[in-house]
Amino acid sequence: MKVKVQTLDGKAGTDIDLNDDVFGVDARADILHRVVAWQLEKRRGPARAARERSDVSRTGKKFGRQKGGGTARHGDRKAPIFIGGGKAHGPRARTFGHSLNKKIRTLGLKMALSDKAKGGKLVVIDTLELKDAKTKALAGKLGKLELGNRALFIDGDAVHESFAMASANLIGVDALPAIGANVYDIIRADTLVLTRAAVEQLEARCNG
Repeated sequence: MKVKVQTLDGKAGTDIDLNDDVFGVDARADILHRVVAWQLEKRRGPARAARERSDVSRTGKKFGRQKGGGTARHGDRKAPIFIGGGKAHGPRARTFGHSLNKKIRTLGLKMALSDKAKGGKLVVIDTLELKDAKTKALAGKLGKLELGNRALFIDGDAVHESFAMASANLIGVDALPAIGANVYDIIRADTLVLTRAAVEQLEARCNG
C-alpha cells in the first residue's frame, strides 16, 4: 500500500510503501473488543478489602451481663453494629486484570492500524519537528490537514520536544512514541498521524 508523505503544512512529498501485513489486515470486531477490554481492565487498580469482624483486633470477652443490664445481649465488640467493629459484607480484595495472548494483542494492533489506513484516516508525515514551538502556529498548520475532532500523532523513539510543547494545550491532539501505540487510543482517534520513524518501528514491532 502506497501513501503520500506530507509535511505539517499539508504539502505532499514522496510516496511511502506500507507493509500489507501490518496495514492491510481485515479488521474483526471481536479481536478489537478483546484487546480494548484487556487494556481498560489493566488500567484498573485492585479493590482493597474491608476489615470484617474476624480481621478486627478487639476483645472477645463478654462485656455485659446477659440479663438485667437494660441492653441487648452481646458477647463481642467486633460485631458490625459497634463503632470500631468489623464491616458487614464489605468489599473483598480482587484484581480486575486478565491475561491476553501476545499474538492476539499484536493482531489487534495490526487491525487498528489497518482500519485507519483502509478508511482513509491515516496520514503519514515526514517529521514532527517544528522551528518554533508555538501553539498558535501549530494549530494553523494542523487546520490544513483536516484531522477531525481528535487526532493521534505517533512518532519514533520519542515525540519531538518542539511538537510536544506546542501541542500540549491543543484540545483533541494527542502524541505518543511508537512504543506507546495501542489499540484503544488508535480506535478512539478520528485521524491517525504517523511519522516515517513511527511507520518503521510499528512494522518492526508487529512483525518481530
